[in-house]
Amino acid sequence: MLKSVQLQNVDLNLLVVFSTVFKRLHVGRAASELGLSPSAVSHALARLRELFNDPLFLRTPRGVLPNDRARELAPPIADILLRVSGVVASSAPFEPRSSDRRFSLGMPDATAAVLLSPLLGQLRGQAPHICISVREFLPIHALTALEAQEVDLAIAAIRSQDAAPARFVSQRLYQEEFVIAARADHPFLKSPTLKQYCAAEHVLTSARGDRHGFVDDALAARHVQRRVVLTVSNFMLALAAVANTDLLAAMPRAFASEHGVRFGIRYVEPPFSLSRQNLCVVTLRSASLDAGLEWLVQTLVQSARRARESTARSGGRSRSRSKSSG
Repeated sequence: MLKSVQLQNVDLNLLVVFSTVFKRLHVGRAASELGLSPSAVSHALARLRELFNDPLFLRTPRGVLPNDRARELAPPIADILLRVSGVVASSAPFEPRSSDRRFSLGMPDATAAVLLSPLLGQLRGQAPHICISVREFLPIHALTALEAQEVDLAIAAIRSQDAAPARFVSQRLYQEEFVIAARADHPFLKSPTLKQYCAAEHVLTSARGDRHGFVDDALAARHVQRRVVLTVSNFMLALAAVANTDLLAAMPRAFASEHGVRFGIRYVEPPFSLSRQNLCVVTLRSASLDAGLEWLVQTLVQSARRARESTARSGGRSRSRSKSSG
């Protein structure tokens, strides 16, 4: 249990040390990131143990491991630090044109491939000194990465905007739809029926190497199945595989429309019903005080609108070419 303490006796820097050690799992690496000596970090950890009346971290040959109490404390401490950062950041107005901030974004590769071009175009015109760092991860890891402060915001497909817990805020960018992609002269494009789809061979995109995805769930509901002969970790690899083989791939419409042409890829509507998901930008609710982050969210909303407009234009061309090939 936390001892009864006066707030003025609590050093906020101790929470910064806790958060860094929890993230790095190593006293030396945490010290390097904080610009402190390892002995200073060890001293801070001793003060934290006294403050919380708990060991918090267990030493191992490779570093330290958080115990149950440390894992319990990590989310609220991260939230406190983020709130403090937001208050400090809000003390001065955010000026996009002069700001040189670096924002970290997490999203799947297909989303990055669609949104980065319009986003960078807007940054060049509105905020030429801002830098963007993109991390690729699965949607299921988005909230965890946000809580660990590994990214400033995440973009993920979720079934509804209320799906995230209350400590997160999500804003819809657009509805993500899936299509069936194939090389331009693939026989399936001439007769895109469910029977032909199941008779073909398929590539599945799965960062975890799964051989079963949401498409297979939709097929199982119809009491049919497909044969997945290749699994790849991202959609760019799937495009390359489809371009030079007889494989079919289910992929986001916006991604296929934006990048399929350069691979000689065409796409058609799936011959069965596939659920649609809202593509949302998600942030921690406590980050709402950060004017810079709020500006970036709205910039992403505008970039998503431009991406959808581009998809509508190029998508029409891709569909017409598919029909003409048949």
